[in-house]
Amino acid sequence: MGIDGIFSAIIIGIVIGVLGRLVVPGRQRIGILWTILVGIVAALIGTAVAGAFDVAETDGPDWIEWLIQIALAAVGVAALDRAKARR
Repeated sequence: MGIDGIFSAIIIGIVIGVLGRLVVPGRQRIGILWTILVGIVAALIGTAVAGAFDVAETDGPDWIEWLIQIALAAVGVAALDRAKARR
């Protein structure tokens, strides 16, 4: 993975993480760096899941892949928020 791949993963992670955070109702007690990390992980796992279901490569925008990634980010943000709330 080159510099451009790392940079695009960070940008996609920011977008996916923020969208996932917007899906979760209420206020989350996690910082922006955790949101970005959750977004990057959700984007990578979501791409793998979409590839497993053969919906990763479509004509036009990959809506199903994006929805999977955003849903995974929302689950990750909610889980991290609950873990931090227990402390």
